[in-house]
This record gives sequence, C-alpha cells and structure tokens, in this order.
Amino acid sequence: MSIDINRIQALCFDVDGTLSDTDNHFVEHITNSLHPVRFFFPNGNAKPFARRIVLASESPSNFLLGLPDMLGFDSLLFGLSDFIYRLGIRTNFADIDPIPGAVECIRMLQSHYQLAIISNRGARSTQLFVNKFDLADSFRCIVSAQTCPRAKPYPDPIIWAADQMGILPEACLMIGDTTVDIRAGRAAGAQTIGVLCGFGEEDELRREGAHLILQSTTDLPDLLLEIQPD
Repeated sequence: MSIDINRIQALCFDVDGTLSDTDNHFVEHITNSLHPVRFFFPNGNAKPFARRIVLASESPSNFLLGLPDMLGFDSLLFGLSDFIYRLGIRTNFADIDPIPGAVECIRMLQSHYQLAIISNRGARSTQLFVNKFDLADSFRCIVSAQTCPRAKPYPDPIIWAADQMGILPEACLMIGDTTVDIRAGRAAGAQTIGVLCGFGEEDELRREGAHLILQSTTDLPDLLLEIQPD
C-alpha cells in the first residue's frame, strides 16, 4: 500500500507513542511498582507484564490477542477502553517528554497542512501535553476521549475532526503507533500511517491495513513536504 499525498489536506495525530513518549514512561513506572513481587515473573523481569498492561489500556483488543472475532467481544472491549480513559486511570504525568524531534516536526508541518490531535487520553491530559510544549496554535482541533460518544478505534473522532476543519474524512491522514489508530482511520475513510516509535509492531500495523509504515513520526516532513511549494 502507499499514500496519495495529493489527497491529504489534514494530518491527525495520536499522542501517546506518536508525539509523546508516554507509554515507555508508564512501563517503567509500572515495572518499578512491581519490583517487590518481581519473583512472580520469568527471570524476575516484570517489564513484559507492564508492557501488556499499558497496551491493554491502549486497546483491550490487543490485550486479548488472538480472541476470535466470532465471539462478538469487540464492542464490549472497546467500550471498556473508553471507560478506562474516562475514569482518568492514566495519570497526568507532568515530566513526560515528547518523542525526540516530534515538536519540531509539528512546527514544520503546520504551515502546510491543517493539524488535529485524535487521542484517547482524557481532555485535561491531552491539553496538558499541548500546553506544555506550546503547541496550542499548531492544532486546528483537539479530540480527546470525551469529545465524541465513542473513541478510537471507532471512526467518530476523525469524522468529528474533519467536520471541524471543513474537509471530508477522506482528506485526512491518521498517524499513530497502534492498531487502534489504524482501525479508526480506515473506518473513517482516511489514509493511515503507522509509526514504530511507540508500542505498535510493524506486522500488526500492516495486518490492520496501514497505508504506510514509518520508523518515527519525525520522518513525516521528508515524506510530505517534498512536493510542497516553498
């Protein structure tokens, strides 16, 4: 698959693992918390388990890898994902860093495209990230877990953002590090890019139909700006 750059009018960014190094921070935080009971884990290493916990909060469907779709659990699990975020279980860590180069990437792209955030974070946490790095003027709209009745992987947030920007969802490019982002983008009719700077693995992103895979969000300017006029 490939990207039709000429079709793109807006870029929609996930936050955790795409713009912010949140997930690795959470993994370390949980791993440290589990240190007193590390003997329960293979080789005394709790990090793989911590990673699964964080991945579960990104998408319960990933936590239950291999569960046959025929069981019909999808809607229940995605509803649980929304519920987790609405409860604010993911703490608003103020010391989380952006993906290296991500802020500069946003500032390069904002003069060429409309930008939006499509996050399953809570509204307060999402705004905290934007404000911390002085990015409020970079994004035309910000979609959090509370914005729409259903969060990613449903298409609602992307459809809502496209409406706010005055374009069709098909003119959006959804950029994220997990299958949740790719599924939401595809369901909305948008093009999708999976990035490997977060939790997503290349094989699973491809299976969900990502139009393109990049090593990092910071590779976007090289891809998108090469045909843009000065």
